[in-house]
Amino acid sequence: MFAVVTGGAGFIGSHLCERLVGEGHRVVCVDDLSTGSEANLASLAGEKGFSFEQRDVREPLDDLPKVDRVYHLACPAAVATWDADPIGTARTCFLGTLHALQLAQRSAARLLFTSTAEVYGDPEVHPQPESYRGAVDPMGPRSCYDEGKRVAETLCADFRRVHGVDARVARVFNTYGPRMPKQGVIHAFMSRCLDGRPLSVFGRGEQTRTFCYVEDLVDGLIRLMDHPEDPGPVNLGRMDEITILQLAKAMKTATSSASVIEFNPPRAGDPTQRCPDISRARNVLGWTPKMGLAEGLRRSVRAL
Repeated sequence: MFAVVTGGAGFIGSHLCERLVGEGHRVVCVDDLSTGSEANLASLAGEKGFSFEQRDVREPLDDLPKVDRVYHLACPAAVATWDADPIGTARTCFLGTLHALQLAQRSAARLLFTSTAEVYGDPEVHPQPESYRGAVDPMGPRSCYDEGKRVAETLCADFRRVHGVDARVARVFNTYGPRMPKQGVIHAFMSRCLDGRPLSVFGRGEQTRTFCYVEDLVDGLIRLMDHPEDPGPVNLGRMDEITILQLAKAMKTATSSASVIEFNPPRAGDPTQRCPDISRARNVLGWTPKMGLAEGLRRSVRAL
């Protein structure tokens, strides 16, 4: 296959590029390096069939060659980035997805869009199945990303209905592993533990999340892309919930750290619970994450 991976120099994108090249596919990585890094692609330097183009997906991709697959991952995925440039984040969600879909339409290619658990907002249904429509505040501080991803899903559905584009949607829950962004909670806890600094927990740390190792997540993305039929949106993540306070303690154990835990005021818009129902991924794709949190944290620490 000949694939384009937008956001391919980012955390998940770089692992996806490695996997696709390793399987013998030709890959064009597109990234503006606003949050990604060429260092994430170091293992692919000189690899036959791999190329990198620094460009912004908010600009049309009309000059790219026809491809067989479009993996559309390009979008900032950290609260700090959304806070710094909410309008730019919303534009990336909408325009980036529009341009990726236009490339897929022109190429008669299959597209996979990485949406997010944020489309469920602060959920009132737990765990969250794909049929749940979410509880998102369109005026909230995270809505540039939450609503941006929701409208991007709408674009995928409309390109399917209007133009017949095979556009698939993966709703990605919290993911971690080597090369994870520094703004993420696991990296923040890890670096603070290794430096002996206090761990900052918002509120009482009772917010729950699930954490999926990046290799498992990439396997789910490829299974969804390669499935003979579009099963509709698919949640990809682990189902074993952990509170943020428990995560902080687990990171202290993984790093043998004596860092103290500090409690800060709650963050506005921070969801209290988040856990995927992955029945569709299990039943349709045959996918379940394999890496446990303790081992995944140890591997992540070694890779830092």
